[in-house]
Amino acid sequence: MQGRVLVIAGSDSGGGAGIQADIKTITALGAFAATAITALTAQNTLGVHGVLPVPPAFIRQQIEVVLSDVGADVIKIGMLGDATTIETVCDALTAFAPGIPVVLDPVMVAKGGHPLLAAQAVEVLRRRLLPMAAVITPNLPEAEALTGLTITTEPEMHAAAASLLALGAPAVLLKGGHLASDTVTDLLAAAGTEAFAAPRIKTRHIHGTGCTTASAIAAGLAQGLTLRDSVLRARAYVRAALAGAPGFGHGHGPLDHAVTVDVGRLG
Repeated sequence: MQGRVLVIAGSDSGGGAGIQADIKTITALGAFAATAITALTAQNTLGVHGVLPVPPAFIRQQIEVVLSDVGADVIKIGMLGDATTIETVCDALTAFAPGIPVVLDPVMVAKGGHPLLAAQAVEVLRRRLLPMAAVITPNLPEAEALTGLTITTEPEMHAAAASLLALGAPAVLLKGGHLASDTVTDLLAAAGTEAFAAPRIKTRHIHGTGCTTASAIAAGLAQGLTLRDSVLRARAYVRAALAGAPGFGHGHGPLDHAVTVDVGRLG
């Protein structure tokens, strides 16, 4: 086991996304996961049925005690929920995690459509948290909310990636799965922009793909991989997990996070 990742995110009782997907992904890729839970959700493949926020003081305490003992090589951030939680996490990272790279998945809406970030919190996320991140991993609806742009084509993805970089994050992995195409193209933008394209895997079992991708990138960075290599391995892992999805549930089902155990660890 190599590399420590502290995940700050919400819990998914259905096991397909959130903290549960993060822990499975990081473990499957050979790194160690610690957590600071921001919210509990009553959730299954059909949707989010309830959300119970964790008090801000306890979120801060989880971050502090993990970092003061176990430590972290990378911090991965997922669901935060509201402006107060974002402010709490930013203050805690400033106090306890200076210099630790942050992978930010700006979770805003669940697969079933339930909002996971209050509308008034988007500006706080944009202003405070984006500049703290080493890389952000939005999907297209999240990128639209952050930039105010409409993204329906690959050229518009390039414009949105540039706009996201202008907000302060040094790197962006803009995920193109929401475009209507048989090919899924993701853009990695930093000093330059590189496109990664692959045939779409046609399945309804896509719950947790965003959480999984960001956590896989975080594991790679924690293990000393470059950002590009971390993204490439994360994409390979997610595609294998999608292809091997177990078929559980009646809605957006989970991936096979144990695919590295099933078929051998990915290079």
